[in-house]
Amino acid sequence: MDDIAAAAGLGKGTLFRRFGDRAGLIGAVIASRMEPLQHAVREAAQAPGSSPRQRVRDLLDAALHFKIENRNLMAAAEDAGLSSPYRAEHYGWWHEILRAELDQVPGVHDPAFTAHALLATIRADLVAHLIDDQKMTPDGLRSALAAHVDNVLGARPEHP
Repeated sequence: MDDIAAAAGLGKGTLFRRFGDRAGLIGAVIASRMEPLQHAVREAAQAPGSSPRQRVRDLLDAALHFKIENRNLMAAAEDAGLSSPYRAEHYGWWHEILRAELDQVPGVHDPAFTAHALLATIRADLVAHLIDDQKMTPDGLRSALAAHVDNVLGARPEHP
């Protein structure tokens, strides 16, 4: 917090009054970075021509791309005690939009559970571990996720 306050030209007390604590500051940064992504996802969901199965793939790829680009911030959020990641506002948003798409994919038995299970594959700690520790490339991770989604949803030919 000291470094952030100094970089912003503010007193540490100002940061604490505005954000409460480190977790509040991290949450605000995540929300500001998520806003343009959420806008783009909402627009893409309304675009004609793509199947629900493809939209699920695209949503998870967008979420994974965000986690890759922001993995240190997302890991800091988990470390800062932002409670369970499942209680975070952005998690609820991702779950709901993914569940709504899964509702439209034939053969998905329990869209709510499937949304939770698919989102678990892109947890920040797992993304950081695979890229930073296991040296998996971002493109390799995105490709592995796409293959996993196809396995979960049962790869079927698309008929838009």
